[in-house]
Amino acid sequence: MQTPQLVFYALIPLIAWRLYSRIRRMVGRQRSRPWRHWLAIVLWPLLAVVLAMGALAHPTAEGALAAGLATGIGLGIWGLRLTRFERTEQGWFYTPSAHIGIAVSLLFVARIAWRLVELQSGGFARGDPDFARSPLTLLVFGVLAAYYATYAAGLLRWRHSAREAS
Repeated sequence: MQTPQLVFYALIPLIAWRLYSRIRRMVGRQRSRPWRHWLAIVLWPLLAVVLAMGALAHPTAEGALAAGLATGIGLGIWGLRLTRFERTEQGWFYTPSAHIGIAVSLLFVARIAWRLVELQSGGFARGDPDFARSPLTLLVFGVLAAYYATYAAGLLRWRHSAREAS
């Protein structure tokens, strides 16, 4: 068995554990932490820009990324409308719509898993350079990145407006 295949199989339990913990965290009431929101606002768009720069020579991939970003922004706004916000003596809390966050995350994970299976079945040997330039991958990543960045921006906006109202 080749070393890349061993790494691939060794990462499966780690990925499954992170998925489980991420989905568990999405379901139910969560504490609002501004540093996390700011991190999402900075990190996700930065990753999108890096991937967009890598796909500059591929207009279809660029268009797919743009469509994913637009869809993600729409889903983020919709998700914020379905979110329940609370300000208590214990702190700031929100309860997101679990369905949207879980669906977006699982869509991304499914796409990455599919790409890894494609690579594992022969792509490792030739070093598939288009892993991150696939239009479908960029579409799905765009949805994920824009959803989480938009949602984080909405959470900070809620905190700011609630602080000013009191």
